[in-house]
Amino acid sequence: MPRDPLPRCRKLALSLPEAHEVQAWGEPTFRVKNKIFAMYAHANTHHGSGRNAVWCKAAPVNQRLMVDAAPERFFVPPYVGPSGWIGVWLDGDIDWAELQDLLRDAWRMTAPKKLVAALKRD
Repeated sequence: MPRDPLPRCRKLALSLPEAHEVQAWGEPTFRVKNKIFAMYAHANTHHGSGRNAVWCKAAPVNQRLMVDAAPERFFVPPYVGPSGWIGVWLDGDIDWAELQDLLRDAWRMTAPKKLVAALKRD
């Protein structure tokens, strides 16, 4: 049986400044200043549709480029997909460095500008 990707995904998301986790809709959501930048989707829920995934806030143009380039790895998630969010399948070979970059970008899009600026100074 494959390992559960949630602990590693959680570690990456919570490594970002002032990130915290809140359970919502039966799933872990990752937030900064209580605004969601990513959400885990368990395979055994209607969010995951049989596959573990994480949904990350993204610019609509990035969503389309990524899904078109690698539909076996990326998808348009329900509910938040029309806003540009990207879904990342967490089965098979996971590129954890790429996921970390996606989570960081999602965090930057969500975090207050002062917090993002403070991160850039460090």
